[in-house]
Amino acid sequence: MADEKQPSSLGLGIYTAERSTPRITAVEVIAMLLSVVWLAGMLWFYLGAGVEAPSQEGGSTLSMVIIMLAVLLPIALIWVAASAAKTARILREESARLQSSIDAMRAAYVAQQQSSSMDVRPAVVAKLDEIAEAQRSTETALATFTSTRNLGQASETRAAVVHPDTNIDQPQPSLALAGADQPHHDPISVADFVKALNFPDNEHDKEGFRTLRRALQDPNTSRLIRSSQDVLTLLSQDGIYMDDLRPDRAKPELWRKFAKGDRGKSVAGLGGIHDRSSLALSAGRMKQDLVFRDAVHHFLRQFDRTLVDFEQNATDEEIVQMSETRTARAFMLLGRVTGTFD
Repeated sequence: MADEKQPSSLGLGIYTAERSTPRITAVEVIAMLLSVVWLAGMLWFYLGAGVEAPSQEGGSTLSMVIIMLAVLLPIALIWVAASAAKTARILREESARLQSSIDAMRAAYVAQQQSSSMDVRPAVVAKLDEIAEAQRSTETALATFTSTRNLGQASETRAAVVHPDTNIDQPQPSLALAGADQPHHDPISVADFVKALNFPDNEHDKEGFRTLRRALQDPNTSRLIRSSQDVLTLLSQDGIYMDDLRPDRAKPELWRKFAKGDRGKSVAGLGGIHDRSSLALSAGRMKQDLVFRDAVHHFLRQFDRTLVDFEQNATDEEIVQMSETRTARAFMLLGRVTGTFD
């Protein structure tokens, strides 16, 4: 008897449910009542109703067997049904207990995995960022070592574009008096030129807006800045943003070749944009939108002209920095769409 009160070591299984449940359940009470009612009915049928049971001498053995079956078989069926109902109830309880145990184990496992992933994920992300930054620094350093141009003057003071672009959009030279009242601005430096081509990051980028205003005051770069702003605005209408593009980095030699007039396969590395959706959307709009097509061609011409002068005054490192700006990415995207690098 003491063994029946002792719980199972696992806390699971049908024996645990049997030991924890009462000896007499509602199902057994109902089965006992039905058995009593059935026996009472049989007694009334044979005694109260005047039905005479066959005697041992006159009745046949077969009649006695049929009567016994008629009395006992329903009682047996009642108890079989009661036993099945009790077993089903025990199985449901055990199933619920097993399900709750499984849910608790799953919740504990998920919590453990999340805690471990939270500990590992920042370290992995930081390591990947460190590797990417190291690679970027290495490429920039290589460009610095291979550069032999204008190393004696800092990029903050060296002019980016000093070529007097007076023949563009001017059919005849202007008189001296025409520009006498216009303020004179020094040429924009290489560092500010690169920052201006990338545009401000957000509305709080005060340095970016200062540099952009400085570039717009420079006559040699304002045309490129305005044309770049136009195409970036048009591209954003189709959900194309330069920050989402990850182009292949081209060597400074390719940019210098392009600035000197090389075209075709020799400078195909400049078209390092592989985003299919951006290429497809841009190509489709080039065919359908006349305003977009004119803005793109104007932008490509201005970038080409400005790059010719910038390449002469920039080091390889500064060309690499220029290639990572939003304006340069737009040039790489639209240049590939228009077949400039084919």
